[in-house]
Amino acid sequence: MRRGTAIGTAVALVLEALTIGLVNWVLGLAVKHQQMSLAGLDSDAMAVGSWAGGALFALFLLGCALLVARIAWRDRMAGRFGRIVLIVCAVVHGVVGAVVVGLVGWWAFAALMLVLAGLVATLLLYAPEDQPQPAEQAARHPGEAPPAAPPATA
Repeated sequence: MRRGTAIGTAVALVLEALTIGLVNWVLGLAVKHQQMSLAGLDSDAMAVGSWAGGALFALFLLGCALLVARIAWRDRMAGRFGRIVLIVCAVVHGVVGAVVVGLVGWWAFAALMLVLAGLVATLLLYAPEDQPQPAEQAARHPGEAPPAAPPATA
């Protein structure tokens, strides 16, 4: 189940990156062909800004997709930096989802929340274990007895 969730999340992130790139490309073309200015800003500058912003966001999403695919391939969580990147990606999806519900509609919100759920599930399913195993504890401290079990209460 862990690998399936991670693979599904990676595929969804790739599709989202392609969609974001395409939408920003079309928006940039529309702004460029309108020949209008916003507060004196050149339409070519706005088009380039749309293309650059879309490309950067799409690259970020593709990087997150590669990270999630690597997690699924190795079947273990990435290091601290990888977890931080995935948490940032999840927070971005939450914020963008809150904005997109008013601008685009509930279907876009549902799609973003589905990706957010995949990211959170991947983070939780591949969470590192906090408690060391008894064999690991004994290997770290040879000669010490393992801790006693707590008394049973009836």
